[in-house]
Amino acid sequence: MTRPARAIINLAALRHNLDQVRQHAPDSKVIAVIKANGYGHGILRAAEGLKEADAFAVACIEEAKQLRDAGYQHRILLLEGVFQKQELASVIELTLEMVVHNSEQISWLEQADLESPITVWLKIDSGMHRLGVSPEDFSESWSRLQSCVNVNDEIIVMTHMACADDRSSESNLKQLALFKQATNSVQSPKSISNSAALMSIKEAHVDWVRPGIMLYGSSPFIGSIANDENLQSVMTLRSELIAVHDFKRGDKVGYGEHWVCPENMRVGVVAIGYGDGYPRHATNDTPVLVKGIKTNLAGRVSMDMITVDLRSIPDAVIGDEVVLWGEGLPIEQVADSVGTISYELMCHITPRVHIEVIN
Repeated sequence: MTRPARAIINLAALRHNLDQVRQHAPDSKVIAVIKANGYGHGILRAAEGLKEADAFAVACIEEAKQLRDAGYQHRILLLEGVFQKQELASVIELTLEMVVHNSEQISWLEQADLESPITVWLKIDSGMHRLGVSPEDFSESWSRLQSCVNVNDEIIVMTHMACADDRSSESNLKQLALFKQATNSVQSPKSISNSAALMSIKEAHVDWVRPGIMLYGSSPFIGSIANDENLQSVMTLRSELIAVHDFKRGDKVGYGEHWVCPENMRVGVVAIGYGDGYPRHATNDTPVLVKGIKTNLAGRVSMDMITVDLRSIPDAVIGDEVVLWGEGLPIEQVADSVGTISYELMCHITPRVHIEVIN
């Protein structure tokens, strides 16, 4: 018998969410972001569910190689470009495209002796202040790339939105204006939208959109859940009760005697913990579903187990199903209780959690 902690990955939900991308931006090509092991879902599983996308985006050559080794012939973009000059040979070998976001990367391209030119996406820092050439340096960067024999004629220009998860943020229009002003003089394909911009800012629907979190069935917006945005959860994290105890008022549960029973009550033990990627800092307000009924943690998260309040589920027994997030329990609600974001919860699932794929 295997340990009951498991993550169910629903490929049909991935396809549904990709369809939502197409509905929001029907005139744009879609580059599906599957970096970080497909946001914790498995990069090859994500690629299978999202194979109708026009391209894939990853963070590094190692991720791109997994896709090529699996036979995917899609356009693949390295979102951070190359980290050293020597990697340019791998970009050619694997037929990749790369973001260029600083002058040093342009110098590497100018100095390299390559067998064929590379398709480059020139990134402008329109306000995120993370990666990208400044709007003032865009013209020079563009000219250098245009003159470089190692760069394909068609250069895509792009930027990244810092506050699109807040529909009311004034920064969104400021970034769009900066990007438009910087690129007005060039005729080239463009890319602006992440998930949040794609779903809320029509002006950002240019040649390419780059959805990430929405593909995995989590809302990209503050104060919103997937169902609000017609998205479907792709990952459901489940386990089972492995013990049920009757405790008395005043009994203390878990490490540090952190939780005290307020009355005579039942407490369940679930086979999931921070060794599986469940957040150790989850508070006792964090929701879980036992037999489809919402309850909360009772005590600190251990490496292999959590304890849960069973007062609202008096008939719970060993073997009953527990949902930590996903179907029936929005991951956004769990993330909010834990003080993090759904991205982190998804990405932290560890290899010992059994994966079940459903179509």
